[in-house]
Amino acid sequence: MNLVFCGTPQFAVPTLEKLIQSGFAIKLVVTQPDRPRGRGMEVIAPPVKQLAQRHGIPIAQPEKIKSNPEFRSQLEAIRPEAIVVVAYGRIIPQWMIDLPPLGNINLHASLLPKYRGAAPIQWAIANGETVTGATTMRIDAGLDTGDMLLRRELTIADDDTAVALAPRLAEIGAELMVETLRGLQSGTIHPQPQDDSQATLALLLKKEDGLIDFSRSAREIYNRLRGFQPWPGAFTSFRGKALNVWWAKPVAAALLKVGELHVQNNRLLVGCSEGSALEMLEVQPEGKRRISAAEFINGYQPKSGERLG
Repeated sequence: MNLVFCGTPQFAVPTLEKLIQSGFAIKLVVTQPDRPRGRGMEVIAPPVKQLAQRHGIPIAQPEKIKSNPEFRSQLEAIRPEAIVVVAYGRIIPQWMIDLPPLGNINLHASLLPKYRGAAPIQWAIANGETVTGATTMRIDAGLDTGDMLLRRELTIADDDTAVALAPRLAEIGAELMVETLRGLQSGTIHPQPQDDSQATLALLLKKEDGLIDFSRSAREIYNRLRGFQPWPGAFTSFRGKALNVWWAKPVAAALLKVGELHVQNNRLLVGCSEGSALEMLEVQPEGKRRISAAEFINGYQPKSGERLG
């Protein structure tokens, strides 16, 4: 089967690897342009491009794809039977949707129709889900609204973060994509329309999503902290300066006012809603390194009754 593969970040790498190992003919890899990264702003190729280079697969990095005659001609000349799309980062235009006979097949990191959109892994954890999964679907003109092909569930552990969960979803998704393409080739897969009434949106994260609202319950804050790793993270303020919270956990504690600190030996608790409390375990004061709660207590000597936020 001749394929074009569209993907950019590390999440897409296992699927491309699995397709190569399984003998599919990847005629072209389409990925985002190289961009500056990190503190030194060094220009770095996307992970998908790096893998394609190691395998000698032709690469295209168009800045835009909707109105790009050169790119369109390149794809039309390949005549792919299917276009595989995994976290590419561009909206697929209608001409591209219509091009391959088997369609544009997308791997989405949720159990559709739940968590359509840009950040399904993060919002599933942030909303306290205990099960998520991967879905392969045919792309249509809507936002993750196309017919579903195959789905596979994955349990979310109580201490899972988005960083820990994403690689596991990528691995099961890679296997699911191979299974999907073979099923489409043999005619054994029957696309299923999504139930739009069950749909939820996983919108692109914003910096302010990481601001801790202590009027939520400790469990809600803990779930958001886990979901919003590595960005935007979880943060508040202490004595007028920013304080990043890298890890914490809900605990049983005496009633504390919302946002109120309670220092107990080397433990640092903060009051949340519903009579709950969050124990801070690892924090990062503004301009400083990450430290344990005990180090924070020793260095900053917070007093019970002081407030966060």
